[in-house]
Amino acid sequence: MIECMTVGDMIPTNSFFYIDDETKHGFLIDAGAEGGRLAAHAKEKGWTIERLLLTHCHFDHIGGVNDFLRHIPCPVYAAEDSPRYYADPRWNLSLWGGEAVTLSDVKTFADRETIALAANPKFTLDVRYSPGHTTDSCIFYSASDHAAFVGDTIFFASIGRTDFPGGNTQELWESIAREVFTLPPDTVLYSGHTEETTVAAEMARYRR
Repeated sequence: MIECMTVGDMIPTNSFFYIDDETKHGFLIDAGAEGGRLAAHAKEKGWTIERLLLTHCHFDHIGGVNDFLRHIPCPVYAAEDSPRYYADPRWNLSLWGGEAVTLSDVKTFADRETIALAANPKFTLDVRYSPGHTTDSCIFYSASDHAAFVGDTIFFASIGRTDFPGGNTQELWESIAREVFTLPPDTVLYSGHTEETTVAAEMARYRR
């Protein structure tokens, strides 16, 4: 089960619950704001959130993490290069948002690591590093559900900005070619800020 909640006022951001229908355990992907609202929704549904996974650590994707953890304690995971972002309000852009945001006790996952539920080890997400928008950007891919949570790597009819600290346009396009366009064409792309799209649709758009 994939359920999207859009949070935040200044920059509306998509948070995704990826939940195993059998066990009702799962992951929360990004918590950009309104952590209490995200936690209340999970509790109302009877879901157990085993891990909070971050596609990257800009403030509009981590701003609700600390509040969420106050209601539902769970481990937080991000890419290996994430500390420069989550520990520095200049890099995570939260000073631009008006209030400094930092995280602590964030664990890391490696490129190509498989993240599995403790309650059901067959329910997994594969990590694919996709630097370019940030140096810590990544994608979470589920082959069984034909789904990829792509953060700000790629959107419906657009790609992530590269004019922030750590951004690199060439690196982003290389990441998209390597990590997105190699997925099966029917893979649904769930991004941080737009409606869903597919690999096939975006490949057609950019390869005309």
